Amino acid sequence: MAGSTTTAVVAHGADDVRVEQIAVPSPGPGEAVVAVAYGGICGSDLHYWRHGAVGDSILRAPMILGHEVAGTVVRAADDGTGPASGTPVTVHPATYEHTDVRFPASSPNLSPGVRYLGSAARFPHTDGAFAGEVVLPAAMLRELPAGLGLRVAALVEPASVAWHAASQAGDLGGKRVLVVGSGPIGALVVAVAKRAGAAEIVAVDLHDKPLDIATALGATRTLRATEPAAIAAVDADVVFESSGNHRGLASAIAGATRGGTVVMVGLLPSGDQPVPVSLAITGELRLVGSLRFNDEIDEVIAAIADGSLAVEPVITHTYPVAEALEALEVAADASVSGKVLLAF
Repeated sequence: MAGSTTTAVVAHGADDVRVEQIAVPSPGPGEAVVAVAYGGICGSDLHYWRHGAVGDSILRAPMILGHEVAGTVVRAADDGTGPASGTPVTVHPATYEHTDVRFPASSPNLSPGVRYLGSAARFPHTDGAFAGEVVLPAAMLRELPAGLGLRVAALVEPASVAWHAASQAGDLGGKRVLVVGSGPIGALVVAVAKRAGAAEIVAVDLHDKPLDIATALGATRTLRATEPAAIAAVDADVVFESSGNHRGLASAIAGATRGGTVVMVGLLPSGDQPVPVSLAITGELRLVGSLRFNDEIDEVIAAIADGSLAVEPVITHTYPVAEALEALEVAADASVSGKVLLAF
């Protein structure tokens, strides 16, 4: 409870992540206390651990990691907003502050005023939720339907990223879909595409493990990333690039049919990238970015709860928080893991 201490996973810099005791802050107006049950390790968590940065978001002070979490409210917000004490919840990690920079009102994810749990994009940094107890705005909390367990609910955030990416492509019904990069996000894109009625889903990766997971989630065929001719021959209506690598984006462009759509989900490094854009021009491809998500999280919760969106095969490992460093090591090895969870 607030005023006590709790165990947290804290990044202090490159190669310096510690499991340590921290104080639980007192909740302010509109804030609730959540006992975190499970948290999923994201690629951004791995970057803060390995490099002390994610692109231009550089650690300048210790920061609690984690934004893919589910748990139970142990103290409801004093102002009566949000779920009651005892309610199982997952978390929408974004909050927004006003800025004068233009962006579509329907896409708050594009606001430069966004703060995301476990992000060093701004200073002071926004602490994440890899802790036994966290204080969060009640507006972030989403009540879980009966039957949706906390372990699977830890996948709601990454599944929402995949859902948003699919929405960027439009109707996938009857389409041939290619997913380049079958890590947790790519695998969840496969699951969303299957639910959306894609006629064929081809998954690509370097390793067997992610391809096995993609198959379990609905991929009708798999290819190795080292088979460029076979990837180009897919001739997909819609391609999702989720590797975050310029070679993956090149494969995505090559694998799209003329007049097709390429949704760029994986975040490439900052700066110029060697990508064959000329092929996108001559093929009149539609290149579309995809960043996080908005209110899709509510649809995702409902779809997982009613069984129409299968996500559980993405989870391959669960570690107690005391073994967080080992969990990070395993999560960083795509040849052996999918989504790695921490249990609090």
